[in-house]
Amino acid sequence: MNTTKDGFPARRSMSSLAIVLLVTGVIGWVASVILLVERLRNLQNPGEALSCDLSPFVSCGALFERWQASVLGFPNPILGVAGFVAPIAVAAGLLAGARFGAWYWRLLTLGVFGAWIFVTWLYTQSVYAIGVLCPYCMLVWAVTIPMWWYLLAWGLKHGTLFGNRTRRLGEQLFPFAWVAVLANYAVILLTILVQFPFLFAV
Repeated sequence: MNTTKDGFPARRSMSSLAIVLLVTGVIGWVASVILLVERLRNLQNPGEALSCDLSPFVSCGALFERWQASVLGFPNPILGVAGFVAPIAVAAGLLAGARFGAWYWRLLTLGVFGAWIFVTWLYTQSVYAIGVLCPYCMLVWAVTIPMWWYLLAWGLKHGTLFGNRTRRLGEQLFPFAWVAVLANYAVILLTILVQFPFLFAV
């Protein structure tokens, strides 16, 4: 059974979602914190090499002065430090047995969708406009992608987004959520291979 008698998703399904949210949320939060620390180090010592500066084309320091690195007027990592707290908190609540209303799931899904849109835009800017890859930024991309696709498929399956209208569709799509994740990764990897072929030359 996918749901309990009172209509809530079964605990096993809740636990699987909680693990995904917890793992991706913690990794994304840590990467954001490290990136923010590197940004502060760069401000304090502009000429100092950072831990993420591996080459002229794989670096976070080369991005800090770009407008894309501070879209809202402050460093983007602050968004990650604050934003990744939400899925971590939800995961902790689920593991503790908490239940959330449909409106809560819709807000969480909308927020994660916004994060996915934002990192997708940052990826296009890094690859096509700036021409530099940031290691910690790519780690944030890497965890936001499965968080989004899994949460979306889970919400469709359990009717937390659009009610019972999407349950059947969600049940058919949910087992293949990993396909969307791999496809998303493949697009990013292929475009990086095309734009930065010299990085992979033997």
